[in-house]
Amino acid sequence: MEIQQGETAAIVTGGASGLGRASARALAAAGAKVTIFDVNAEGGQAVADEIGGLFCRVDILDEDNVVDGFAQARSAFGQERILVHCAQVSRGGKTVGRDRENGGYKRLSTEAFALSAEGILVASYRMASLSALGMCEHAEPLGDDGERGVITLTASVAAQDAQVGQVAYGSCKAGVNGLVLPMARDLMNEGIRVNSIMPGIFATPPMLGVPEKVLTNLSASVPFPKRLGDPKEFGSLVLELVRNSYFNGQNLRLDGAIRMPPR
Repeated sequence: MEIQQGETAAIVTGGASGLGRASARALAAAGAKVTIFDVNAEGGQAVADEIGGLFCRVDILDEDNVVDGFAQARSAFGQERILVHCAQVSRGGKTVGRDRENGGYKRLSTEAFALSAEGILVASYRMASLSALGMCEHAEPLGDDGERGVITLTASVAAQDAQVGQVAYGSCKAGVNGLVLPMARDLMNEGIRVNSIMPGIFATPPMLGVPEKVLTNLSASVPFPKRLGDPKEFGSLVLELVRNSYFNGQNLRLDGAIRMPPR
């Protein structure tokens, strides 16, 4: 799908920082009108001001809030043809592990697992399905293919090789990958494409907060190039998935060929 300068609307969740911010910047540089959804009002507004976009404070766990966010974005820029969903909420922990404080064992609670499922898998469905509904109802088919829009979800390499303590995160990210093909098939007659990106170890704020020695070891663990991923590289792939209409129903690793060890 060609991005029409100043006409094509896009929504990026988690756009206040990291991969979402890089995606918003890339789309805006390509000519899209970008709305950022995030709970970080200060960061989200700063990015929106930088790229000439719109910020909406949106909590992906709150459906009414999400619906309101879509309404605000569409009122300002029209129906989005691009959705990039990067925001997430999750909790870590082993299925069962040693309880070092009290002795014995403890498990990751069902409530903690359910929060990850809500914040990763359910939220991905929520964002994608609401965006697709808008595209079906309000976006005219474009070009020879009759394309209405493209949805990009963010999974993780943990979807395929999650580490110790990532039982909730890894399984829910695998669920995001599992959404892609059936959703792409559901939407095939409406001209809406769906893909996911599985980023590896990227230089995002949470990762850059770990000790320098850990960062050095992580960089060395990447086969090539031996460094953390640059969020701009994620944004570049987001653009390619928009522009190349033969990408559909795909789960794409972006990871420097890393395969995560158990620990």
